[in-house]
Amino acid sequence: MTTATTDMAMDTICGGWTRYRALNDKDMRVFNAAMDGYVGVAYQPREVATQVVSGINYRYKCDATLPGPTVMQWEAIVEIYEPLDGQPCVMSIHKI
Repeated sequence: MTTATTDMAMDTICGGWTRYRALNDKDMRVFNAAMDGYVGVAYQPREVATQVVSGINYRYKCDATLPGPTVMQWEAIVEIYEPLDGQPCVMSIHKI
């Protein structure tokens, strides 16, 4: 098996996480739908990894910003679950 074939196989294993990659339009729609109404820290996604389950799990690597007199910034992982039917929802947010 070539490296390209191995990489593609790893990206399609049910239950396995893909490598982080650039976001596409669907990734952004899922992120925006899950974060709609979220107030406080602003999260800007840079990359995403996905996992096929009964729906799709997303792990977004984000830049996080807390506005205020002294702006604070850090990196975070925002985990979102998109069910087969229904709205995506935030499962967890981890500071990295």
